[in-house]
Amino acid sequence: MPPPAALSASSSFTLLSPPPSPKPKLPPFSARKHSFAINPRRHSLHSAPSSAVRCAVIEKETPEAHRPATFLRENSSSSSVRGRFEKMIRDAQDTVCAAIEAADGGATFKEDVWSRPGGGGGISRVLQDGAVWEKAGVNVSVVYGVMPPEAYRAAKGAAAADHKPGPVPFFAAGISSVLHPKNPFAPTLHFNYRYFETDAPQDAPGAPRQWWFGGGTDLTPAYIFEEDVKHFHSVQKSACDKFDPAFYPRFKKWCDDYFYIRHRDERRGLGGIFFDDLNDYDQEMLLSFATEKRKDLPFTDEQKAWQQLRRGRYVEFNLVYDRGTTFGLKTGGRIESILVSLPLTSRWEYDHKPEEGSEEWKLLDACINPKEWV
Repeated sequence: MPPPAALSASSSFTLLSPPPSPKPKLPPFSARKHSFAINPRRHSLHSAPSSAVRCAVIEKETPEAHRPATFLRENSSSSSVRGRFEKMIRDAQDTVCAAIEAADGGATFKEDVWSRPGGGGGISRVLQDGAVWEKAGVNVSVVYGVMPPEAYRAAKGAAAADHKPGPVPFFAAGISSVLHPKNPFAPTLHFNYRYFETDAPQDAPGAPRQWWFGGGTDLTPAYIFEEDVKHFHSVQKSACDKFDPAFYPRFKKWCDDYFYIRHRDERRGLGGIFFDDLNDYDQEMLLSFATEKRKDLPFTDEQKAWQQLRRGRYVEFNLVYDRGTTFGLKTGGRIESILVSLPLTSRWEYDHKPEEGSEEWKLLDACINPKEWV
């Protein structure tokens, strides 16, 4: 299917090393609540040869007092793929946040609404130190921008390995959530779904006009309750089978391969589904496709410490390998939103090895040797 006619761009920008020159005096800068974006009206990346474009003036996102009806630019239609995807992710954010607050029984989300100079914006919601949740984040963003070539390669992964585009105009919209419970017997759960477009005319440098969907959901427990893991994978399989029975086995393996911590030779957790660069199906079907019980068990200090060690693996994967995190950092995305997936607390111990046959060992074995749960 051909890409949509209207194409544009997401978040913001990588700082490249400036050429040797006298350093100008800069005003004091506060790092609080700053995220960075090139203002395309003031800084044209096509106005000079690429060798001369070594640095860029950066701007913070603008806090907003109220949620706008839409983050799309004025010339966008609510019935377009962009408009419908934005509605889906904003409705999902409201539904998920209400369920998380209800499960916690007291804590509520802090909300930040922000916009970008180049268009678009987002809503970040975080709940911390609740009765059930140590930290829960549910973010949506609908953003336009121009990304440098290295950010395009981070977004596209292996698909862009041999492609060396110039600056790439793009549009991106997505929802992401990570739930870190306090109880070590309750698993960490992550999901994200996103829609991405690039827009570069054939006679201009940059990636060609194209679109793709990506996302998935995965389970990261500290202890295995086999019935829970089977239930989780059964739900994912049922959702996939409604669209194509080939989806689940394909996306399950993709998830096992993606959440691999190479320097540990183990997976982050027990998998789920993952897909990216997905555009080899009908766009309407993909839009439709992209659209809970251990919290009260008693636990020991040793079991909590094991949870913290597994949280350390979560941190390692997200900061070293995760394509979404890498893309956000390379495009100067909103740091508080990019790092919301990290837990409040985690732990590293030197050369820790669980006792063979223990419940901790069983979890580690499943992370090293992925299983078929359904």
